Amino acid sequence: MRQLAWAMAVVLAGLSAIHVYWAAGGRRGLGVAVPEVDGAPLFRPGVPITLLVAALLSGAALLVLDRAGAALHLFPALMAEWGTWIVAVVFVARSIGDFRHMGFFKRQRQTGFARWDTRFYSPLALALGVGAAAVAISAG
Repeated sequence: MRQLAWAMAVVLAGLSAIHVYWAAGGRRGLGVAVPEVDGAPLFRPGVPITLLVAALLSGAALLVLDRAGAALHLFPALMAEWGTWIVAVVFVARSIGDFRHMGFFKRQRQTGFARWDTRFYSPLALALGVGAAAVAISAG
């Protein structure tokens, strides 16, 4: 399970780094990072929110590593257990989506974001959610 936890941590850290890049003013990939309505972004996350997402992704990586016994016990055992379950639920929920603009069951499918979401974002979210659940179960 440690190998799965490490693989997940690398992916989560990479996603966190992308968010830090965007918060620092990077533009690459930003055009397909947010759902669109009539050609305009559905929302415009500012620097604080983008950095918060980066911090949460890093925290998720540490929780999964800790739960798998691959970290230096950064969290109390109960926090690592529940935190890993929360990571699992959040990512599975993200893959299901809001039934309009994101997730496997979205109605909006014609935008750049929607195409990336179908091919990459939602499958990755589901994989991370299932992986976190596997780590949470096996470490128990």
